[in-house]
Amino acid sequence: MIPETQIHMIARQMLEKHGFEAIAHAARNAQACESKGDSEEAREWRHIEAAMKIMRGPNQS
Repeated sequence: MIPETQIHMIARQMLEKHGFEAIAHAARNAQACESKGDSEEAREWRHIEAAMKIMRGPNQS
């Protein structure tokens, strides 16, 4: 399990490098891990995805 501080550091770095496309990238990584049966790594990618969504802030209409 990745520590919470590292989750947020990874999320921030991905957002800086890829913008909001990083959220979709994390989701794809999670799906790939789930399809391989690696639930632990998939859970970590979902956690990173959630952290990026928080950093992004609420959706605007």
